[in-house]
Amino acid sequence: MCGISAVISLSPKALDLAVRGLRDASDSAGAASSPLDKSLDAIEHRGPDARKTWSSEDGRIALGHVRLAINDLSPDGEQPFHSSNGNVHAVFKGKSDCEIVIALYETYGLSFLEHLRGEFAICLYDSRLKVFIAARDRYGKKPLYFTQVNGQLLVAAEMKAFEPLGWKPEWDVNSMKERGWSHDQRTMFSGVKKIRPGCYFTCDVTGNLDHQPHWDLSYPDKHIIDTRTEDELIMGVRERLLEAVRVRLRADVPVGVFLSGGIDSSIVAGMVKHLMKEKGEQSGNVEQLENIHCYSIGFDGGGGFDEFDIARRSAEALGVQFHKTSVTEQVLADNFEAATWHCEQALPDLNFVGKYVLSDAPRAHRVKVVLTGEGADEHFIGYPAFLPDFLAEADSSWPGNSLPESDREALWREAKKASQHMFAVKEASKATTLASRQVNNVTTLFTMGASANHIFRPWTSQFGECHHQQAIANNVNGIARSLMASSWHPVHTAEYLWTKGYLGNAILTSLADRVEMAHSLEARPPFLDHHLTEYCTEKWVLREAGKPFITQELYERKKHPFSAPPSWPAGGPLHKLMARLVSRENIEQLGYIEWSVVKDEVRKAFEERDASSFRMTILLAQYVVLGQKFRVKQATPVEQ
Repeated sequence: MCGISAVISLSPKALDLAVRGLRDASDSAGAASSPLDKSLDAIEHRGPDARKTWSSEDGRIALGHVRLAINDLSPDGEQPFHSSNGNVHAVFKGKSDCEIVIALYETYGLSFLEHLRGEFAICLYDSRLKVFIAARDRYGKKPLYFTQVNGQLLVAAEMKAFEPLGWKPEWDVNSMKERGWSHDQRTMFSGVKKIRPGCYFTCDVTGNLDHQPHWDLSYPDKHIIDTRTEDELIMGVRERLLEAVRVRLRADVPVGVFLSGGIDSSIVAGMVKHLMKEKGEQSGNVEQLENIHCYSIGFDGGGGFDEFDIARRSAEALGVQFHKTSVTEQVLADNFEAATWHCEQALPDLNFVGKYVLSDAPRAHRVKVVLTGEGADEHFIGYPAFLPDFLAEADSSWPGNSLPESDREALWREAKKASQHMFAVKEASKATTLASRQVNNVTTLFTMGASANHIFRPWTSQFGECHHQQAIANNVNGIARSLMASSWHPVHTAEYLWTKGYLGNAILTSLADRVEMAHSLEARPPFLDHHLTEYCTEKWVLREAGKPFITQELYERKKHPFSAPPSWPAGGPLHKLMARLVSRENIEQLGYIEWSVVKDEVRKAFEERDASSFRMTILLAQYVVLGQKFRVKQATPVEQ
């Protein structure tokens, strides 16, 4: 719920002004001019309510924190926090009473992470052991990046916080070529990495960095029959999801709900009503049900992308206040560059701009926390792309519910063909086949999006034939890879790949935390509660578990992904914006894309209404925006 910036000197000789300047100015009016304070300025949107800094006596470490006050609005909640004996110092983001982190660490050491629940990112320094610890929550809802500059380890909630500390951005062309930034630990910038979801690292006094997982996803053995009844499964999911919603209502500020026309967010909204009306819970500091605010978005481009009407009907059935944010083409154009700057990466869809605009709406009602539906599709097999892997083999753990083999095989062929058609894939490439073979022969993710290697021609000889499919497979650790081969059903392998890759690196970044926190809004996704996800199964279970809390219309509705219209008219605001950004001068300044290959993309995107060219165009435009705002120097291939 806040912003973190930390500087760790990796040797006594590497003391930087970020630390020394902070200590020298700590008792004077000049404190605000220190590099660390300027670093906090860059992420002040994450915590506009308060800020504090602290540095160790030996000058080896400095911690900075900007606060979004959610629980305990008094100055007692300001960070960094310090243990009573002065040995442990910490800054963290999360929704709980943050002081508990220090107590847990003093009791359990590094095992304290297993006692935390929900969304968090933590930086902690033990001055007795002289060890620095940085950790991220199980699913990567809260971001945490790190890099090394001039003998210092820099850690921050957003990469823009590194610039005042001496970081000079350079493109990681291979990461973009392989889409590593959306699948693994890499970002779009060279030398900057993410702490993986469910992982932590330690840095000792010698500068040694040690990365370790503190949690991982697990799935049942497909060879062992599940003895739970259908009713037991439904009630188990319902009880766990109700509890996940209940604990995320805790706040000393109003809590709202992002309500779409889909089943996931509607179940959350319905459970909020149930908990308040039937169980006497409060939504934040709001007691009356009619004061609950639900927010929905509608894209005015048509084509089935505006879910306003069905969301409105759900809100009316719940008896809550409903607010629609209309996103026109002009609104998308006006907010494109700001949304890209906050995301610090690129997506082939304008839905991130829509979510950026929506996230500003709660401010008008002083709502600082919203509950959302992210994570349900990953853990309840909600995406249509999962269907081929769901049908790839019989489910031996549920023999009574299995389809006849001939029916399953026919449906599998039909689903695979539909998936390939959806993503314009004619046939699996050799690279796709090889990568898929390494992870239980799944198709989810591997059919999504054609390779963009052709736009990186100047770099092919330097990096070789890199493919994003292999980056997906390489993101799996050896233990999980073994379980995929021997124990997991293919659909669970697909869920794992998606959750460990695209969910944390793209969805929870560009469609969640970054666009929400750009407006000082904390979002809490109940579906990403490990007590629930360690128990849950298929989408039909969620649909039945949530049935008492939604309308019949939603119960019967098919899945519709959150997406912006992929087609806009020529000569409009978006066409003009893209033509300005995707120019020969701007593309050639990037240094890693061949202009002759992409020069017709804008024309085809708007004059021919080509969806593939439109996705390519907005990716190129985001590269340009990031290059300009980060002042990234032109990439130059190494001479061969």
